[in-house]
Amino acid sequence: MGFSEFLGNERIVSALRGMLRRERVPSALLFTGPRGIGKYTLARMFAQAANCERLKDDFCGECNSCRRIAPLVNLTPLIEAGLTERGESADASMIERMPLILETHPDVWVIVPDPVRLRTPVARPMIRVGQLRAVQRAAYFQPQGRRRVFILDGTDTMRWTDADVFLKILEEPPESATLILLAPTPDSLLPTIRSRCLQFHFAPVPAEQIETFLADRRHGKPADQKLAAQLSGGSPGAALSADLEESSRLRKSVLHLLERAITGEKQGEIFAVTAQLAKQEQESFENVLDVLYSLFTDLLESSEGPKSSLPRNPDLRREVETLGKKIDRDWILHATRGLDKLESRLRRNIGRQLGLDALLASLSVR
Repeated sequence: MGFSEFLGNERIVSALRGMLRRERVPSALLFTGPRGIGKYTLARMFAQAANCERLKDDFCGECNSCRRIAPLVNLTPLIEAGLTERGESADASMIERMPLILETHPDVWVIVPDPVRLRTPVARPMIRVGQLRAVQRAAYFQPQGRRRVFILDGTDTMRWTDADVFLKILEEPPESATLILLAPTPDSLLPTIRSRCLQFHFAPVPAEQIETFLADRRHGKPADQKLAAQLSGGSPGAALSADLEESSRLRKSVLHLLERAITGEKQGEIFAVTAQLAKQEQESFENVLDVLYSLFTDLLESSEGPKSSLPRNPDLRREVETLGKKIDRDWILHATRGLDKLESRLRRNIGRQLGLDALLASLSVR
């Protein structure tokens, strides 16, 4: 039990342990990296280590504090309990008066994007101003243990107009509390916020390490575990939860969509597929965009010649290489820039299908 169980990014783990050992813990940390890379896991471990009753720069997992923080490993039942207590038909004012706060230890809070309802959650949960105000008030309370820790997952979802509430905490940081912000990229937050945080970017974990990690945690054939590790993009969490059959179906569907867009034919079929991807997929629309990025990466890799490794979609080598013969680097650059614009415009609530249709319409090489 302890930091030794964390996979990858050893330098970040070492830096955090050094802060605890020297008792020089900053008031705000920013963890960035892709989904499943371990940002939340390490933040939760840090909260345990910061309040462990036996160890100074690690956590034992056995003392009272460690055991009380341990349920934060699985947030789903805590979120369900919070939404049930607030009520399925809560209005906007009730949502702000009863913010969704996940707490199993008085000194450790977890804030997640609020899905509003349990049975019919909103399409795009976000961190709400009521949650930020609750953190602002509680951050200055004296801890019952060693240190108060507030983990804010999905800080990229909060409205920039609400960020001023959060900024007040960072401008006058409490001495006995640490706020850990989790986001996919630094630029998904306002410069005024990220400049006041000590930043750590989580690098992808090598596929070989993830494959070893999966051996004791995921049932299946060694070939499937290897493929899950390769498709994870360096994220252990993504590899552990991967549905290989569904992943293969989705990636093939998106690849065929790209092929139709390149030829500029059968626009009606293209729009039918984009409607499916935008509204009816089991995967989130953001995951669909991740698939597009991974395919663009492999198309670029395939342009380097037959020795290319196609690191993101090794099981689609033949299809990717065939499609790569129809395009060039300029096409890939144009497509990637268009995808970047679509991803940024989603923050301004652009229609997902309309945005995807516009991107695909611009990719024809005819």
